[in-house]
Amino acid sequence: MTKYQSLIPKYFDSVIEGKNTHLLLLKNEGGMQVLLTDYGARIVSILVPDNKGNLVDVALGFDSIQGYLEADEKYHGCTAGRFANRIANGKFELNGKQYTLPQNNGINCLHGGISGFHDKVWDRRVTYQSHVEFYYVSKDGEEGFPGNLKVMVSYTLTRNNEIIIKYHAQSDADTPINLTNHTYFNLDGEGSGDILQQVLQINSDEVLFVDEHQIPTAIVPVEGTPFDFRLPKKIVQDITENDEQLILAKGYDHCYVNNKPISQPCATAYSKNTGIQLDVYTTEPGVQLYTANWMTGNDIGKRGNKYLPYAGFCLETQHFPDSPNQAEFPSTLLKAGTQFDSETHFKFSIKK
Repeated sequence: MTKYQSLIPKYFDSVIEGKNTHLLLLKNEGGMQVLLTDYGARIVSILVPDNKGNLVDVALGFDSIQGYLEADEKYHGCTAGRFANRIANGKFELNGKQYTLPQNNGINCLHGGISGFHDKVWDRRVTYQSHVEFYYVSKDGEEGFPGNLKVMVSYTLTRNNEIIIKYHAQSDADTPINLTNHTYFNLDGEGSGDILQQVLQINSDEVLFVDEHQIPTAIVPVEGTPFDFRLPKKIVQDITENDEQLILAKGYDHCYVNNKPISQPCATAYSKNTGIQLDVYTTEPGVQLYTANWMTGNDIGKRGNKYLPYAGFCLETQHFPDSPNQAEFPSTLLKAGTQFDSETHFKFSIKK
Protein backbone atom coordinates (compact mmCIF):
# COMPACT_ATOMS: atom_id res chain seq x y z
CA MET A 1 0.00 0.00 0.00
CA THR A 2 1.04 3.59 -0.50
CA LYS A 3 -0.29 6.98 0.56
CA TYR A 4 1.62 8.51 -2.35
CA GLN A 5 -0.56 8.88 -5.42
CA SER A 6 0.72 7.34 -8.62
CA LEU A 7 2.37 9.66 -11.10
CA ILE A 8 0.59 9.99 -14.43
CA PRO A 9 2.87 9.04 -17.34
CA LYS A 10 1.21 11.38 -19.85
CA TYR A 11 2.35 14.38 -17.79
CA PHE A 12 5.92 13.33 -18.58
CA ASP A 13 5.26 13.01 -22.32
CA SER A 14 6.72 16.17 -23.77
CA VAL A 15 9.08 17.41 -26.47
CA ILE A 16 12.16 19.46 -25.53
CA GLU A 17 14.37 20.72 -28.35
CA GLY A 18 12.90 18.11 -30.66
CA LYS A 19 13.39 15.14 -28.33
CA ASN A 20 10.65 13.21 -26.57
CA THR A 21 10.54 12.77 -22.80
CA HIS A 22 8.98 9.92 -20.86
CA LEU A 23 8.29 8.54 -17.38
CA LEU A 24 9.98 5.19 -16.75
CA LEU A 25 9.32 2.65 -14.00
CA LEU A 26 11.72 0.19 -12.40
CA LYS A 27 10.43 -2.26 -9.80
CA ASN A 28 11.59 -5.32 -7.89
CA GLU A 29 10.04 -8.37 -6.27
CA GLY A 30 9.78 -6.65 -2.89
CA GLY A 31 7.55 -3.86 -4.18
CA MET A 32 10.12 -1.07 -4.30
CA GLN A 33 9.71 1.26 -7.27
CA VAL A 34 11.99 3.84 -8.88
CA LEU A 35 10.54 6.27 -11.41
CA LEU A 36 12.83 8.15 -13.77
CA THR A 37 12.68 10.46 -16.74
CA ASP A 38 15.03 10.90 -19.68
CA TYR A 39 14.94 14.66 -19.09
CA GLY A 40 18.18 15.04 -17.14
CA ALA A 41 18.51 11.22 -16.78
CA ARG A 42 16.94 11.87 -13.42
CA ILE A 43 15.20 10.12 -10.55
CA VAL A 44 11.61 11.32 -10.09
CA SER A 45 10.42 9.06 -7.27
CA ILE A 46 11.81 6.35 -4.99
CA LEU A 47 9.02 4.34 -3.38
CA VAL A 48 10.40 2.32 -0.47
CA PRO A 49 8.52 0.09 2.03
CA ASP A 50 8.52 1.61 5.54
CA ASN A 51 8.39 -0.19 8.88
CA LYS A 52 4.63 -0.75 8.43
CA GLY A 53 4.93 -2.11 4.91
CA ASN A 54 3.61 1.06 3.27
CA LEU A 55 5.41 2.57 0.31
CA VAL A 56 6.94 5.96 1.05
CA ASP A 57 8.32 8.26 -1.65
CA VAL A 58 11.68 9.38 -0.27
CA ALA A 59 12.78 11.52 -3.24
CA LEU A 60 11.77 15.13 -3.82
CA GLY A 61 10.50 16.02 -7.28
CA PHE A 62 7.55 16.99 -9.43
CA ASP A 63 4.56 15.32 -11.06
CA SER A 64 5.23 16.55 -14.60
CA ILE A 65 8.02 17.57 -16.95
CA GLN A 66 6.62 21.09 -16.78
CA GLY A 67 7.24 21.06 -13.04
CA TYR A 68 10.95 20.42 -13.64
CA LEU A 69 11.18 23.05 -16.36
CA GLU A 70 9.58 25.75 -14.20
CA ALA A 71 11.26 24.89 -10.89
CA ASP A 72 13.50 27.30 -9.01
CA GLU A 73 15.66 24.29 -8.07
CA LYS A 74 16.73 22.77 -11.40
CA TYR A 75 18.67 19.76 -10.14
CA HIS A 76 16.07 17.50 -8.46
CA GLY A 77 17.17 13.90 -9.03
CA CYS A 78 19.27 14.73 -12.07
CA THR A 79 22.57 13.56 -13.47
CA ALA A 80 24.76 16.63 -12.94
CA GLY A 81 27.63 17.32 -15.36
CA ARG A 82 29.80 17.77 -17.36
CA PHE A 83 31.33 18.96 -14.11
CA ALA A 84 29.20 18.56 -11.00
CA ASN A 85 29.65 21.16 -8.24
CA ARG A 86 31.58 24.40 -8.65
CA ILE A 87 34.44 25.61 -10.82
CA ALA A 88 35.83 28.91 -9.50
CA ASN A 89 35.25 31.98 -11.67
CA GLY A 90 33.97 29.73 -14.45
CA LYS A 91 37.52 29.22 -15.66
CA PHE A 92 40.17 26.52 -15.85
CA GLU A 93 43.37 25.94 -17.79
CA LEU A 94 44.10 22.72 -19.65
CA ASN A 95 47.08 21.92 -21.88
CA GLY A 96 48.12 25.58 -21.87
CA LYS A 97 44.71 26.88 -22.95
CA GLN A 98 42.23 28.76 -20.77
CA TYR A 99 38.59 27.75 -20.96
CA THR A 100 35.71 30.03 -19.98
CA LEU A 101 32.41 28.56 -18.72
CA PRO A 102 29.03 30.11 -17.85
CA GLN A 103 28.91 31.74 -14.41
CA ASN A 104 25.56 30.47 -13.16
CA ASN A 105 26.29 30.43 -9.41
CA GLY A 106 27.57 33.86 -8.53
CA ILE A 107 30.97 33.95 -10.23
CA ASN A 108 31.22 30.15 -10.37
CA CYS A 109 30.18 27.58 -12.92
CA LEU A 110 27.86 25.15 -11.12
CA HIS A 111 26.87 21.64 -12.28
CA GLY A 112 28.11 22.08 -15.83
CA GLY A 113 26.67 25.50 -16.58
CA ILE A 114 23.33 27.00 -17.51
CA SER A 115 22.37 24.11 -19.76
CA GLY A 116 24.29 21.24 -18.21
CA PHE A 117 23.36 17.57 -18.31
CA HIS A 118 20.37 18.26 -16.05
CA ASP A 119 18.81 20.26 -18.89
CA LYS A 120 19.25 17.69 -21.67
CA VAL A 121 16.96 14.96 -22.94
CA TRP A 122 19.05 11.79 -22.89
CA ASP A 123 18.61 8.89 -25.31
CA ARG A 124 17.41 5.63 -23.85
CA ARG A 125 18.62 2.42 -25.45
CA VAL A 126 17.86 -0.29 -22.93
CA THR A 127 14.98 -0.60 -20.49
CA TYR A 128 14.11 -3.70 -18.51
CA GLN A 129 11.88 -4.12 -15.49
CA SER A 130 14.76 -3.29 -13.16
CA HIS A 131 17.37 -1.63 -15.39
CA VAL A 132 17.59 1.41 -17.66
CA GLU A 133 20.46 3.01 -19.58
CA PHE A 134 20.62 6.65 -20.69
CA TYR A 135 23.06 8.07 -23.24
CA TYR A 136 24.09 11.59 -24.15
CA VAL A 137 26.72 13.13 -26.44
CA SER A 138 28.03 16.45 -25.18
CA LYS A 139 29.53 18.21 -28.17
CA ASP A 140 32.90 19.96 -28.20
CA GLY A 141 32.44 23.47 -26.81
CA GLU A 142 29.12 22.78 -25.11
CA GLU A 143 28.93 25.11 -22.10
CA GLY A 144 32.59 25.90 -22.80
CA PHE A 145 34.04 22.43 -22.22
CA PRO A 146 36.46 20.80 -24.68
CA GLY A 147 35.96 17.52 -26.50
CA ASN A 148 33.06 15.49 -27.80
CA LEU A 149 32.07 13.52 -24.72
CA LYS A 150 29.95 10.36 -24.92
CA VAL A 151 28.26 9.63 -21.59
CA MET A 152 26.24 6.68 -20.31
CA VAL A 153 24.45 6.48 -16.97
CA SER A 154 22.56 3.36 -15.91
CA TYR A 155 20.19 2.68 -13.05
CA THR A 156 19.63 -0.83 -11.72
CA LEU A 157 17.17 -1.70 -8.98
CA THR A 158 18.20 -4.90 -7.19
CA ARG A 159 16.05 -7.34 -5.24
CA ASN A 160 17.79 -6.01 -2.11
CA ASN A 161 16.24 -2.53 -2.53
CA GLU A 162 19.49 -1.08 -3.82
CA ILE A 163 19.77 1.45 -6.64
CA ILE A 164 23.06 0.95 -8.48
CA ILE A 165 24.11 3.93 -10.59
CA LYS A 166 26.96 3.45 -13.05
CA TYR A 167 28.60 6.18 -15.11
CA HIS A 168 30.77 5.67 -18.18
CA ALA A 169 32.28 8.29 -20.48
CA GLN A 170 34.80 8.76 -23.27
CA SER A 171 36.08 11.91 -24.97
CA ASP A 172 37.99 12.65 -28.16
CA ALA A 173 39.90 15.44 -26.37
CA ASP A 174 41.21 15.96 -22.87
CA THR A 175 38.45 17.31 -20.62
CA PRO A 176 37.54 17.57 -16.95
CA ILE A 177 34.63 15.39 -15.83
CA ASN A 178 32.74 15.06 -12.57
CA LEU A 179 29.37 13.31 -12.55
CA THR A 180 26.91 12.84 -9.71
CA ASN A 181 23.28 12.17 -8.93
CA HIS A 182 21.47 15.08 -7.30
CA THR A 183 18.51 13.41 -5.58
CA TYR A 184 17.08 15.23 -2.57
CA PHE A 185 16.14 12.60 0.02
CA ASN A 186 13.58 12.87 2.78
CA LEU A 187 13.26 9.55 4.60
CA ASP A 188 10.03 10.70 6.27
CA GLY A 189 8.59 11.08 2.78
CA GLU A 190 8.84 13.94 0.31
CA GLY A 191 6.73 16.94 1.21
CA SER A 192 6.39 15.79 4.83
CA GLY A 193 8.40 18.66 6.30
CA ASP A 194 12.08 19.16 6.97
CA ILE A 195 14.83 16.56 7.43
CA LEU A 196 16.36 18.10 10.55
CA GLN A 197 15.31 15.31 12.91
CA GLN A 198 16.67 12.59 10.64
CA VAL A 199 19.89 10.92 11.73
CA LEU A 200 23.03 11.05 9.61
CA GLN A 201 26.43 9.41 9.77
CA ILE A 202 29.28 10.27 7.40
CA ASN A 203 32.28 7.99 7.67
CA SER A 204 34.86 10.66 7.04
CA ASP A 205 37.60 12.27 9.14
CA GLU A 206 38.00 15.30 6.86
CA VAL A 207 35.87 17.92 5.15
CA LEU A 208 36.62 20.68 2.64
CA PHE A 209 36.18 24.18 4.06
CA VAL A 210 35.21 26.88 1.57
CA ASP A 211 35.45 30.62 0.97
CA GLU A 212 32.57 33.08 0.57
CA HIS A 213 32.02 31.75 -2.97
CA GLN A 214 31.92 28.16 -1.67
CA ILE A 215 35.21 27.26 -3.35
CA PRO A 216 37.43 24.90 -1.30
CA THR A 217 40.30 26.52 0.58
CA ALA A 218 41.46 23.73 2.90
CA ILE A 219 40.95 20.08 3.88
CA VAL A 220 40.16 20.16 7.60
CA PRO A 221 39.74 17.44 10.25
CA VAL A 222 36.09 17.19 11.32
CA GLU A 223 37.01 16.54 14.95
CA GLY A 224 35.78 19.30 17.21
CA THR A 225 33.67 20.94 14.48
CA PRO A 226 29.93 20.90 13.64
CA PHE A 227 30.93 18.84 10.60
CA ASP A 228 31.73 15.72 12.62
CA PHE A 229 29.22 13.05 11.59
CA ARG A 230 31.49 10.10 12.35
CA LEU A 231 28.97 9.01 14.96
CA PRO A 232 25.26 9.15 14.07
CA LYS A 233 23.57 12.41 15.02
CA LYS A 234 20.48 14.33 14.05
CA ILE A 235 21.09 16.77 11.23
CA VAL A 236 19.67 19.55 13.41
CA GLN A 237 22.18 18.98 16.22
CA ASP A 238 24.84 21.44 15.03
CA ILE A 239 23.33 23.09 11.95
CA THR A 240 22.53 26.35 13.76
CA GLU A 241 25.93 26.66 15.43
CA ASN A 242 27.60 30.06 15.20
CA ASP A 243 30.14 28.67 12.76
CA GLU A 244 31.51 30.67 9.84
CA GLN A 245 31.25 27.73 7.44
CA LEU A 246 27.62 27.03 8.32
CA ILE A 247 26.74 30.71 8.11
CA LEU A 248 28.31 31.01 4.65
CA ALA A 249 26.23 28.14 3.28
CA LYS A 250 23.12 28.65 5.46
CA GLY A 251 23.66 25.06 6.59
CA TYR A 252 25.62 22.12 5.23
CA ASP A 253 26.89 22.35 1.66
CA HIS A 254 30.32 20.78 2.00
CA CYS A 255 32.33 17.97 0.46
CA TYR A 256 33.61 15.20 2.73
CA VAL A 257 36.73 13.19 1.91
CA ASN A 258 35.81 9.56 1.26
CA ASN A 259 38.47 6.92 1.85
CA LYS A 260 36.06 3.99 2.06
CA PRO A 261 36.02 1.27 -0.62
CA ILE A 262 32.70 0.75 -2.35
CA SER A 263 32.13 -2.31 -0.12
CA GLN A 264 31.70 0.01 2.89
CA PRO A 265 29.14 2.82 3.25
CA CYS A 266 30.50 6.35 3.07
CA ALA A 267 27.27 7.65 4.61
CA THR A 268 24.14 6.38 6.35
CA ALA A 269 20.88 8.20 7.04
CA TYR A 270 17.86 7.08 9.06
CA SER A 271 14.32 8.19 9.90
CA LYS A 272 12.87 7.15 13.23
CA ASN A 273 9.37 7.89 11.90
CA THR A 274 9.43 5.46 8.97
CA GLY A 275 12.30 3.21 10.03
CA ILE A 276 13.82 3.69 6.58
CA GLN A 277 17.61 3.63 6.41
CA LEU A 278 19.71 4.76 3.45
CA ASP A 279 23.29 3.55 3.00
CA VAL A 280 25.47 5.18 0.35
CA TYR A 281 28.40 3.39 -1.30
CA THR A 282 30.68 4.86 -3.97
CA THR A 283 33.94 4.67 -5.86
CA GLU A 284 34.23 8.46 -5.69
CA PRO A 285 36.74 10.29 -3.43
CA GLY A 286 34.15 12.70 -2.05
CA VAL A 287 30.54 13.05 -0.95
CA GLN A 288 28.84 16.44 -0.84
CA LEU A 289 26.32 16.91 1.94
CA TYR A 290 23.75 19.54 1.00
CA THR A 291 20.74 20.24 3.21
CA ALA A 292 18.62 22.22 0.71
CA ASN A 293 19.50 25.46 2.47
CA TRP A 294 18.46 27.70 -0.42
CA MET A 295 15.04 26.28 -1.23
CA THR A 296 12.48 29.09 -1.36
CA GLY A 297 9.07 27.48 -0.97
CA ASN A 298 8.22 28.51 -4.54
CA ASP A 299 8.49 24.93 -5.79
CA ILE A 300 5.46 22.70 -5.16
CA GLY A 301 6.28 19.00 -4.96
CA LYS A 302 4.46 15.84 -6.00
CA ARG A 303 2.01 15.91 -3.07
CA GLY A 304 1.25 19.59 -3.41
CA ASN A 305 3.52 20.72 -0.58
CA LYS A 306 5.99 23.59 -0.74
CA TYR A 307 9.67 22.73 -0.69
CA LEU A 308 11.05 24.96 2.03
CA PRO A 309 14.65 25.12 3.34
CA TYR A 310 15.83 21.73 4.66
CA ALA A 311 13.06 19.88 2.78
CA GLY A 312 15.62 17.25 1.76
CA PHE A 313 19.27 16.33 1.90
CA CYS A 314 21.66 15.36 -0.86
CA LEU A 315 24.60 12.98 -0.57
CA GLU A 316 26.28 13.72 -3.89
CA THR A 317 29.11 11.27 -4.56
CA GLN A 318 31.72 13.04 -6.64
CA HIS A 319 35.23 14.42 -6.98
CA PHE A 320 36.10 17.58 -5.08
CA PRO A 321 34.74 20.97 -6.19
CA ASP A 322 37.03 23.13 -8.31
CA SER A 323 39.39 20.23 -8.95
CA PRO A 324 40.52 21.55 -12.37
CA ASN A 325 42.03 24.54 -10.56
CA GLN A 326 43.46 22.70 -7.56
CA ALA A 327 46.30 20.38 -8.52
CA GLU A 328 46.54 18.78 -5.06
CA PHE A 329 43.02 17.32 -5.40
CA PRO A 330 42.37 13.93 -7.04
CA SER A 331 42.41 14.58 -10.77
CA THR A 332 39.18 14.98 -12.73
CA LEU A 333 41.00 14.97 -16.07
CA LEU A 334 39.68 12.49 -18.62
CA LYS A 335 42.37 11.98 -21.24
CA ALA A 336 41.32 11.63 -24.86
CA GLY A 337 40.59 8.02 -25.78
CA THR A 338 40.53 6.76 -22.18
CA GLN A 339 37.50 5.74 -20.15
CA PHE A 340 35.79 7.31 -17.16
CA ASP A 341 33.95 4.87 -14.89
CA SER A 342 32.23 5.57 -11.60
CA GLU A 343 29.70 3.75 -9.44
CA THR A 344 27.35 4.71 -6.60
CA HIS A 345 24.82 2.63 -4.67
CA PHE A 346 21.82 3.89 -2.70
CA LYS A 347 20.67 0.98 -0.53
CA PHE A 348 17.41 1.12 1.44
CA SER A 349 16.43 -1.04 4.39
CA ILE A 350 14.43 -0.98 7.61
CA LYS A 351 16.55 -0.33 10.66
CA LYS A 352 16.05 -3.12 13.18
